[in-house]
Amino acid sequence: MSCRKPNIVFFFSDQQRWDTAGCLGGPAQVTPNLDAMAKEGVCFTNAFTCQPVCGPARACLQTGKYATQTGCYRNNIALPMKEKTLASYLKEAGYKAGYVGKWHLASTGDASNEPLEDPVEYIFEGVPRERRGGYDDFWIASDVLEATSHGYGGYLFDEKNKKTEFTGYRTDAVTDYALGYIKSWRKDEPHFLLLSHIEPHHQNDRNCFEGPAGSKERFKDFAAPADLKDAPGDWGSDWKTQYPDYLGCCRRLDDNLGRVLKCLKENGLRDNTIVIYTSDHGSHFKTRTMEYKRSCHDASIHIPLVISAGKDVLSSFTGGRKEERLVSLIDLPPTILRMAGIRPPEDMAGHAVQDMEKGQWQQDVFLQISESQVGRCIRTEKYKYSVRSVEKNGWLDAGADVYYEDYFYDLAKDPHELHNLSGHAGYEQAAEELKKRLKEYIRQVEGKEAVILPPLPWESVHNGLNARVCDLVEHPLTKRMMKELLPADFTERVVYQQTKDMRISEALKIWGNRAGEDIEERLLSGLCRYS
Repeated sequence: MSCRKPNIVFFFSDQQRWDTAGCLGGPAQVTPNLDAMAKEGVCFTNAFTCQPVCGPARACLQTGKYATQTGCYRNNIALPMKEKTLASYLKEAGYKAGYVGKWHLASTGDASNEPLEDPVEYIFEGVPRERRGGYDDFWIASDVLEATSHGYGGYLFDEKNKKTEFTGYRTDAVTDYALGYIKSWRKDEPHFLLLSHIEPHHQNDRNCFEGPAGSKERFKDFAAPADLKDAPGDWGSDWKTQYPDYLGCCRRLDDNLGRVLKCLKENGLRDNTIVIYTSDHGSHFKTRTMEYKRSCHDASIHIPLVISAGKDVLSSFTGGRKEERLVSLIDLPPTILRMAGIRPPEDMAGHAVQDMEKGQWQQDVFLQISESQVGRCIRTEKYKYSVRSVEKNGWLDAGADVYYEDYFYDLAKDPHELHNLSGHAGYEQAAEELKKRLKEYIRQVEGKEAVILPPLPWESVHNGLNARVCDLVEHPLTKRMMKELLPADFTERVVYQQTKDMRISEALKIWGNRAGEDIEERLLSGLCRYS
C-alpha cells in the first residue's frame, strides 16, 4: 500500500438512470467498462440524488450542502462565491484540481422570490476565474454545455476563456481534454479531476437525445424498463423513440470511461487512483410530468454509483462487492474529502460512506424538488413519501411552510411506483412515521417547522391534467410547450373551470378546519393564482 495521497477521478454523467448499468441490472452491452470497474470496487445499488435538477445537484456536489442551504434551489442560479467547494478543500491539502465539461454554476437570471445576486450570464462566454469554484489548475468547460454544443460539434472555453472548438462526438471530445490533463500529472503530486459530461441529457434545443451515429439501429431491440412500459401516465412520453439514442449516449460514456481507465494505467497512475462514477439524477421520459426529471420517482432520483480504488490505495472501495444501504449524492463530498485524508467540515450535510464500516448507517435519504413544484421527499428501503406545496411556485420559491401529501409508495410491493397509495387505508401508520421524519429533515436543513396536510382530493398527476396544469402553465421551462400543446381557450372551457372550482370547494370542505384560520386564503391563492 502507498502512503501517498491518492488521485481522485470523478466521472460525472448527466440524467443517467441507474438501470442503464449492467452491474445494476441493466443491459450488459451498455456499460461493460463500468461493470468491470464494479467487479474491482464497490457498486452501490441504492444511490439517489438529493435534488433531481442539474444545477442544484451540482451545487450540492461541490459544497456538500443541500440546494436551499446554498441558495441554488433551481437552475440559473450561480454558486455563491463565498461557498467553499471540493476543489478548495482539496487544494488546501496539497491537491491539484482540474475541471472538464459542464459547469452550470456561473450564471444567474430569471425572476425569483428569493434573494439572488444581480443577473450574470456566461452561457455563451467563458466562466471567469472567480466563478470556477477553485478549479484553477486545469479548466476546459462551458457553463451551459448544451448551449455551446450538440451531440456532434461545438465548443468549450479553456483556462484563458479562449474558445476551444471540436467537431466529433461531444463525449469523445470532452474526454480528450481530460486525457490530456491526466497525461500531464506528476506522480509526486495528488490530483483531483472532475470530468463532467452532459450525456445522456436530452438536447433541449432539438428536443431529442443525441446518441452517436448508429445508436438507433444498435439499440432498437432494447428491453423497456417496467416503469416506462407500464407507466400510469403519458405526458408526451418519448421513450419508445428516444430510448435507443439514450442508451447510445450511455454506451459512449462507458467507452470513454474505458479510455480514462486505460490512460490512468498506461501512465502508471491507476494503482494510486480512486475512480468514482455517478450521475446527477435520472430520467422518467415524460411519464410522470411533462419533462424528464423533477419528480420524486426512482426514474428521476435513482442513480448509478460505482467507486473503485487502485491496488496501492488503502481503501474499502475494493473487492467487487455490492452495497445495498442507501446513499445520497449529498454523501459524496464528505466521502471524497475522507479519501484525501481531510476531515469533513461540520456544515457538510452528508455522511462519508466510509462510515458504513462502523456498522450504523442512515435508514433514509432526503430530497428537495424544485422547478416543477416546491416538493420534499423521503425515501427508505421500503417506502417513499413525497409532499408538495400548493401555494408556492417551483421556479420562484425555494421552500414552503405548508405542504400536502402527494405520493406514497410501498416499494416492496410496487418497485416501479405504478400505484400511488397516498391517503389509502392500511398505510396510515407508515405515512405518519415518514411524515415525522420528513418534517425533521426540513427543520434541520431549512430551519422551518413545516406543516404537512393530508392529500387534497384530486387524483395524482398522471390521472388529471387539470389538477396540475397550473404548475406547467406557470413554469418558465414548460410555459411555451403548454401553450403549443393546449387549445387556445383551454383554461376558459367549462370542464376546466369546473375542475378548478371542485378543487377549491372540496379542499375547503374536507380540510378547512384542520389547517388554521387562513386556510381559505391560502387555498384560493395557491389554486387560482396560476390557472
